[in-house]
Amino acid sequence: MTSDADCLFCKIVAGSIPSDRLHDDDLVIAIRDIAPRAPTHILLMPRRHIASAAELTDADGPMLGRLFSVAADLARSAGIADGGYRLVSNVGLWGGQTVDHLHVHLMGGRPFDWPPG
Repeated sequence: MTSDADCLFCKIVAGSIPSDRLHDDDLVIAIRDIAPRAPTHILLMPRRHIASAAELTDADGPMLGRLFSVAADLARSAGIADGGYRLVSNVGLWGGQTVDHLHVHLMGGRPFDWPPG
């Protein structure tokens, strides 16, 4: 696992790596994905370093509520809420996680198949 000091998303949260921020508050930030897989592809992440969803506890409830609320607001502002969208959080190597900082992909603007992958 990556330490906070080496974490790409911690550097984005801190502002030492530039990003196209769509939301920024005391719990959650949202940025445009630099390698989008859909017409709308936004990453939402907690400010605090949490390696993945596997590390979440009951104490993280307020942050998760805020993250999902922000995702819904961004989906509405992006015009994808009515047609539907996908929220994805990959966990671990086999789950496809490439950055060890909890994040949720908000993707929309096109139909998605099931099952994914």
